[in-house]
Amino acid sequence: MDLPEYAIEARGLTKTYAATKTTPEVQALKGIDLAIPRGSVFGLLGPNGAGKSTFINILAGLCNKTAGKVTIWDRDIDERPRDARAAIGVVPQEIAADPFFTPREALEVAAGMYAVPKSERRSDELLAALGLSDKANAYVRQLSGGMKRRLMVAKAMVHKPPVLILDEPTAGVDVELRRQLWNYVVELNKAGVTIVLTTHYLEEAEQLCDRIAIINRGEVVVCEPTASLLKRLDVRNVIVSPEEPLTAAPVLPGFETKLLKSGGFSVSYRTGQSSVEQVLAAIRASGLHIKDISTEDPDLEDVFVSLTYAAAS
Repeated sequence: MDLPEYAIEARGLTKTYAATKTTPEVQALKGIDLAIPRGSVFGLLGPNGAGKSTFINILAGLCNKTAGKVTIWDRDIDERPRDARAAIGVVPQEIAADPFFTPREALEVAAGMYAVPKSERRSDELLAALGLSDKANAYVRQLSGGMKRRLMVAKAMVHKPPVLILDEPTAGVDVELRRQLWNYVVELNKAGVTIVLTTHYLEEAEQLCDRIAIINRGEVVVCEPTASLLKRLDVRNVIVSPEEPLTAAPVLPGFETKLLKSGGFSVSYRTGQSSVEQVLAAIRASGLHIKDISTEDPDLEDVFVSLTYAAAS
């Protein structure tokens, strides 16, 4: 059987929540078109209320779509719902684990729900991969928040799905546990698993994702490779350390300046309109003496704010 080109594909996906006595009708998704390449680490970003969770809930079978077509691993969620659900593992934002089970028991139960034969179960392998071997027989209620979240990842992988969806997986997780989790996710991706990630840590998306879609108000604002997304802003910053710390940002005609906590300042300019040399000339003309200087390219947060602000205005 040929592998699909896209792990997940949505065409004209719409979700409308009907009005109630207390709330008006809400169109959460407005004809979304998304194609998530097989084998990618795909970032799904957007502000709160943008429609990310609704999209994931439709994939997971927790929410019915209003219109459109969705396939998971070439399996239509309407025509082959069970096969489609079996192709994904979902790690939700909320931690949901029976506090009276041990981690090993929790994985065995999850595997049983997916009809995984006992001979093919790999509970201990998953616990080891996620650093939970020493807690295999402890009660889930005794685990820390970070450990419970890693257990959720293990539960999502018990049936070896080709697609793993991580919805804010590192929320509330300390730096070391976050690093361990991402190391495992990277290894899964190298083994061929397609990863779909939502996160509010934009630096994570920038480092991990090879393609990113930004959703705002139920619509896809942009969907393209991370590298080209970062090139969308032609703004660069020049970071200036003057000989004497400043208490106010200098006024430089034609440029936007911002005071830094260090007593230095940043100067923003568009690469298509100005150059570093013109910035330096403006600084010298103001009478300031430069001690040190560096340049800074835009990051994903700059792009995210720019695109979501433009869509909202």
